[in-house]
Amino acid sequence: MKMLPKQPTVKASADNFIGDAWYDALIRGEEPSRIRVSVVRFAPGARNAWHSHAVGQTVHVTEGVGLIQSRGEKPVEIRPGETVHTPPGEWHWHGAAPERFMTHLAMWEASAEGKEADWGEQVSDPEYAAAAQEASR
Repeated sequence: MKMLPKQPTVKASADNFIGDAWYDALIRGEEPSRIRVSVVRFAPGARNAWHSHAVGQTVHVTEGVGLIQSRGEKPVEIRPGETVHTPPGEWHWHGAAPERFMTHLAMWEASAEGKEADWGEQVSDPEYAAAAQEASR
């Protein structure tokens, strides 16, 4: 058994996030494991940019209300206790609902080459507002 030291909370980069979001890296697996696990906290309306993961990603909501959407699909409202998996290479985004904080565990693996994610364009305010409206129906 090995007690892992707590890493400092990091403010999410404006390059890949809109609004205020912070994360705590919990696990950064050492070979042969390539697992990554972080707690991500989003302020109301905060979200990450479109992105995909080489080996897929799973998010598990622990608090609040959020939104998640895969490219070309209907956005979905997510709540505590719900878990969503996006398969390898699927472009998606996730974040808090407009008037609610949201915290989730983000779990993914780096590829054998060490690649973790490809980042795309930000989710614009009009795109986000339309997603929030559609997900709440």
